[in-house]
Amino acid sequence: MGDGNIILQKIRLVEGDITKLDVDAIVNAANKSLLGGGGVDGAIHRAAGPGLLAECRTLNGCETGDAKITRGYNLPARHVIHTVGPVYTGSQRDRDLLASCYRRALMVALENGCKTIAFPGISTGVYGYPKNEACKIAFDTVETFLHEHPGIDEVIFCQFGRQAQELYEKEMALRTKEEIPGEAGPR
Repeated sequence: MGDGNIILQKIRLVEGDITKLDVDAIVNAANKSLLGGGGVDGAIHRAAGPGLLAECRTLNGCETGDAKITRGYNLPARHVIHTVGPVYTGSQRDRDLLASCYRRALMVALENGCKTIAFPGISTGVYGYPKNEACKIAFDTVETFLHEHPGIDEVIFCQFGRQAQELYEKEMALRTKEEIPGEAGPR
């Protein structure tokens, strides 16, 4: 079995509500203020309770492509890692910033002793990032990170809705088949 398959074994796909996952950290697709919003951001803030907003107020926001960590409060997850994805324009900069969201969230998780982390589809809601393209960037970035930093035990891609889940299932199937014996690392 190639090294890539070992990396892919650390990735799990879940369809459902990210606020229900019992992991070390869930990732919040936040806005720059970190003070809550719509979509997954609003759902996480509602489920975590007022303590999350109070702690977020002390963080002075977050730049696009970066990530910051808070406690999980009323969530089963011990931490929330807030990252700000790009608003989609179709540029290479969008791709770089989206990849940076995944990298920075994983690095923050590692720095804070988090071994299990769950991601929603960052920037794929109101920020308009095409889900299929965002899915590929997510997989590419996470695979590369896991290859270079073995400290994370499990990455969950948590999708809300069957259509998004199927995209991730197809991508995972492609990557499992693409493994070439003897080749290590990301393609």
